[in-house]
Amino acid sequence: MHIHLTNEPTAEVLVLPIPQTDTLSDRLTELAGRFGLEASVLQQDFRAEAKEILSLYLTGGRKVFLLGLGKEPSAIDWLKAFRELFFRQQKRLGPMVAVDLKAAGPDALEAAVFGIHWGGYDLKLYQTDKPARSGFYEGQGELEILTGDERRAEAGEALARAAALADTHRQILDLMNAPSNYVMPQTLADWAVASGQKYGYSVTVFDKAEIERQGMKALLSVNKGSEHPPVFIIMEYKPADRPGAKTVGLVGKGITFDTGGISIKPSTNMHLMKSDMGGAAAVLGTMEVAARLRLPVHLIGIIPSTENMVDGKATRPGDVVGSYLGKTIEIIDTDAEGRVILADGLGYMVRNYRPDFLIDLATLTGSVVATLGYHAAGLFSSNELLKSRLVEAADRTGERLWPLPLWEVYREDIKSDVADVKNFSGKPVAGAISAAKFLEVFTENHPAWAHLDIAGTAFADTEFGTQKNASGFGIRLLTDFLRHLP
Repeated sequence: MHIHLTNEPTAEVLVLPIPQTDTLSDRLTELAGRFGLEASVLQQDFRAEAKEILSLYLTGGRKVFLLGLGKEPSAIDWLKAFRELFFRQQKRLGPMVAVDLKAAGPDALEAAVFGIHWGGYDLKLYQTDKPARSGFYEGQGELEILTGDERRAEAGEALARAAALADTHRQILDLMNAPSNYVMPQTLADWAVASGQKYGYSVTVFDKAEIERQGMKALLSVNKGSEHPPVFIIMEYKPADRPGAKTVGLVGKGITFDTGGISIKPSTNMHLMKSDMGGAAAVLGTMEVAARLRLPVHLIGIIPSTENMVDGKATRPGDVVGSYLGKTIEIIDTDAEGRVILADGLGYMVRNYRPDFLIDLATLTGSVVATLGYHAAGLFSSNELLKSRLVEAADRTGERLWPLPLWEVYREDIKSDVADVKNFSGKPVAGAISAAKFLEVFTENHPAWAHLDIAGTAFADTEFGTQKNASGFGIRLLTDFLRHLP
């Protein structure tokens, strides 16, 4: 798809996004006069509800889509409306489409174009009889963005961000939607190496022998039941022209498939456990986008990655394992494995890089889903500045976060009788909080640490499939956070 800015459309298909405002009737009257239609018909048939679409067929073969945005649309509303329209209508678009974004601010414009890119996503990764794709998404498609001359520079920057985000996001969706026999720990490492070589950031991958030499016993303990060796991925992007840039450390949980181990999960929906590397996916995507956009930040990404499988060698409930920091962990539940591998990721980050800000992301607990559902991720941090900056980024992008407590009283839930800490409280309450308190132990009291539990947001119900599929949650959120660092 080729995109260019223009003042006047030449495409035979035009998309007009329309918010639901008090002046909607006047807007529809103006459009009716413009297109030679009856104003009463438009006013009766179109209410500008979110994602509402009205198709108009004009003389000369021209086609107009009126796209409803709902009341006071935020950036995520623009994104979802355009994503759905371009996905549902792609066969009717033709090779050239114009979109009127003269009234869209830079965040809305970026979100709309990102949604257009996303609308062409193909979830049928391994189908052998896939239908032919729309010409608009097959390389020869052209997208005209209508914007005024006074906003051309601003719009151009937003388009560049949207294009970089969309390209990386599509690759991350493919990684997350692929089954575990196609995506193993080494697959993530190979992707990171290829991305680093292409976009100019360094990537180091520890194999199992080096992981053993480093003393990452927590990661090794989760890997014991898997035939595929673990990897420990370290990525670093450092802009040459910003020697004093803030350092941000990102740590992502990279469980490429999670059976629960000996504490095995129920079979229902276990096939969705290919999604348990959602935190790693967010870190991979953010690293690449930061490098592509040359963001003025020193960024380190760390991903401990393994499968969590059932085997005669697998770690058992009641076992005590070590960690990179030397702290011992009593394994109460082998299905609470994500926090165990993150212990080594966080420990390595704080000991070797000492970032100004430290953020980890993980599809960690069902508890956070029970608390927040599928519309927001849990945010845990004792640093008010970091917390507020993340919430601001979440509100701008629509990848929502909701703060939950990290009070010291919850530390009681992870006290062990035989080790320094236990990985699961054993209680049916406050599971997301006790998991965060466990991770806190391995941050060595970092003053600006945040944990994002994305278990409910990494996989979502979308128009692309009949069951949950990857959302890429975290990439847009973190990119926005990095762009607005103080």
